[in-house]
Amino acid sequence: MDVEAAQRDVRRVYRGGFSGPLVSAVIWAAAAAAYQWVAAAAAMTVLFIGGMLIFPLSSLILKAMKGPAFLPKGHPSIALAMQSAFTVPLGLLVAIALGTLAPSLFLPASLIIVGAHYLTFISLYGMRLYGVLAGVLVAVGAAAIFVVPALRGASGWIGAAVLLVSAIPLFVSHRVEAQHPDSSRVAGDSSHLGL
Repeated sequence: MDVEAAQRDVRRVYRGGFSGPLVSAVIWAAAAAAYQWVAAAAAMTVLFIGGMLIFPLSSLILKAMKGPAFLPKGHPSIALAMQSAFTVPLGLLVAIALGTLAPSLFLPASLIIVGAHYLTFISLYGMRLYGVLAGVLVAVGAAAIFVVPALRGASGWIGAAVLLVSAIPLFVSHRVEAQHPDSSRVAGDSSHLGL
């Protein structure tokens, strides 16, 4: 199987990947709320445990939509998807360590980690939109840490909004490709969406 065929499979099975950012947006909103109204430690717990639930909850959304929710056993993209997924909880351990020393840095650092993990999705899905998503999340996190410290407390809410908004063009891209399979290269790279 060539790379483009594998990417088409990933886009088709995971519907452009829209359900991951959609679920992530809810988890990020919960973590931001916990940070704002409970404590930084609560936000750390919500984001770490919630992060482990993203794939199962995303799969439930896909199952509810009917059709496949998982790549077939032995598909060449499974390894890359799993490797990408494991970078987040491992990276969050560093963000948690940083957050125990300076609680206001936890959410921005986590945005950088989550954003960086989306870079592999460019190759996994064959969609440049994931580069945009990665860049925005990393930029917000870095800006909150290094340029505009006043954004630190709101960075979780901003991350949730970015993830929620990104689910829309991901889903639209899937729908376009599903309706016009002959133009899958155009739909897959999201350039027709202006991204």
